[in-house]
Amino acid sequence: MDTLIAINKRHSYRGSYKNISVPRGDLKKILDAGLAAPSGGNKQTTSLIALDDPALVNSLADITKKNGFSGGNAPAGIVVLTQRIPGYADKYFNIQDYSAVIENILIAVTSLGYASCWIEGQVTAKEETQKEIAKLLNIPEDYEVVCYLPVGIAETEGSRPGNKPFEERAWFNGFKKS
Repeated sequence: MDTLIAINKRHSYRGSYKNISVPRGDLKKILDAGLAAPSGGNKQTTSLIALDDPALVNSLADITKKNGFSGGNAPAGIVVLTQRIPGYADKYFNIQDYSAVIENILIAVTSLGYASCWIEGQVTAKEETQKEIAKLLNIPEDYEVVCYLPVGIAETEGSRPGNKPFEERAWFNGFKKS
């Protein structure tokens, strides 16, 4: 799929997934796309764990379900981790880093014909949730769990919500209030 088509077709999918596994080769492509994202000061603060073991995927869904949304019955998923590593001038870029990684992943997911949803609030709202996920996946204490991305083939197509008009959010040669 053309990159611009994938970007414009991508949307958060909160529905059910078909009971079709995601091949590990596709998960690797998705992880590679995520890791190709830019990184502030090249500190590469973001790490990824792909899940294709049904027991682990279900356990993770049960953990996040306690906070409102679980990623449904997706057959695979990706857990996004970050480390707070100083860049330069006492600046940290881990939030920008993992945001870029997640967006690359979501575009790759769409490009390969899968669906996903950026599940962050249900992961980070409670520290105990992050600790449960870390324990489940043997994540060391110097990594923070920041996001879960279910991955699978959507049961229904779903739709992308409308955006505000271009003129309200983007301008040329300076800010222009409507």
